[in-house]
Amino acid sequence: MMPNMDPRQMQKLMKQMGINSNEINANRVIIETENENIIISSPQVTEITMQGQKSYQIAGIVSKEERIKEEDIKLIMENANCDRERAIELLKNANGDIAEAILSAEESKE
Repeated sequence: MMPNMDPRQMQKLMKQMGINSNEINANRVIIETENENIIISSPQVTEITMQGQKSYQIAGIVSKEERIKEEDIKLIMENANCDRERAIELLKNANGDIAEAILSAEESKE
């Protein structure tokens, strides 16, 4: 922010420049990538509109969650002869390594 400018003055200046901002009351924000989900809890979300384009500024408590691919789950289910929940558990325990998950399933049957 600019020094010696209160938030109302800043808002007025931004509006004059064609920039509008709006606070969004959100409970959680999830960004899905190919390999993981980025989860932002207790977020402060600001929607900024400038020249017809919208962008979002997000701040909060960040955590990451590894994503498990559906085809990996099906492959484990078929090769380890187990249900979906067990396949997910095996993949998580093997840190996503399919071969290790299948071997682990076979070892637990012995």
